[in-house]
Amino acid sequence: MKKLINDPKDVVTEAVAGLGMAHPDLLTVSLDPVFVRRASAKGQGKVAIVSGGGSGHEPLHAGFVGPGMLDAAVPGPVFTSPTPDPVLAATQAVDGGAGVLYIVKNYTGDVLNFETAADLAEAEGITVATVVVDDDVAVKDSLYTAGRRGVAGTVVVEKTAGAAAERGDSLEQVAEVARRTNAATRTMGVALTAGVVPHAGEPSFTLADDEIEIGIGIHGEPGRERVPLEPVDRIVDRLLGAVLDDLGATAGDRVLLFVNGMGGTPLVELYIAFRRAAEVLAEAGIEVSRSLVGDYVTSLEMQGMSITVTRLDDELAELWDAPVETAALRHGR
Repeated sequence: MKKLINDPKDVVTEAVAGLGMAHPDLLTVSLDPVFVRRASAKGQGKVAIVSGGGSGHEPLHAGFVGPGMLDAAVPGPVFTSPTPDPVLAATQAVDGGAGVLYIVKNYTGDVLNFETAADLAEAEGITVATVVVDDDVAVKDSLYTAGRRGVAGTVVVEKTAGAAAERGDSLEQVAEVARRTNAATRTMGVALTAGVVPHAGEPSFTLADDEIEIGIGIHGEPGRERVPLEPVDRIVDRLLGAVLDDLGATAGDRVLLFVNGMGGTPLVELYIAFRRAAEVLAEAGIEVSRSLVGDYVTSLEMQGMSITVTRLDDELAELWDAPVETAALRHGR
């Protein structure tokens, strides 16, 4: 294993500390317990949004803390949910009196621990709503979930919900935007290689040199099938076909097309994939009116990608376009 780390036990705390040092204008970091919040004062009367989950998927979630998106993020150990205590501490730090929305990827540990934190917060008089993201179409149940996994579509949910909170929507309204975005979003991924969890020191799964895994999860969970490596256009056709079939997208729809790198895929390859996906959508009469390409929800150094499609209405497009200023996503300012 070759990694730019010191002690595997210190990976998360040192990374979070470095993130705060790199973006002091945007972020304030707590190391005991570990969470990241906006550097600006809590927004009194504004709905606060808190997300989080296991580390190893950076820039998700801490990279999306800032105006127009999250108020706080709680990173757990690599590929492991944070416990309720830091989630509660983050909630207390950002609650401005209008309630707090938890955006939680559908993994059993995340769901249970955020649920416990919500109960603790409610006991202190903080109103909490929760939206669970389950955009992955690859499998219904996996090693980590009951139901579909939450993957790259989480970025889209956090962005639209963050914009709704920023414009002054109520907690119920912000939660509705998040749920509507999740319902309009589907994702499917592929892996060429596995990531290496620092404390394990070896790949989380193995693939032959001529194999790829279709429908992989962001922790290396198994997907739908292993197939021989093939040209990227055929891989895109597999992923996008499954996404569109499940989403029910038809001619005349407007969509956000998001090609996400898993941490070890060069950007040049992601743009080749985006090209093919855009061609397929155009042939189907579906308009790509918004786009995003890059590493946003990763799996350590896994080589691979995912394709996300969100069906847009006028409001969701407006919320996507709204100003955002975070370490990993900035536009509109």
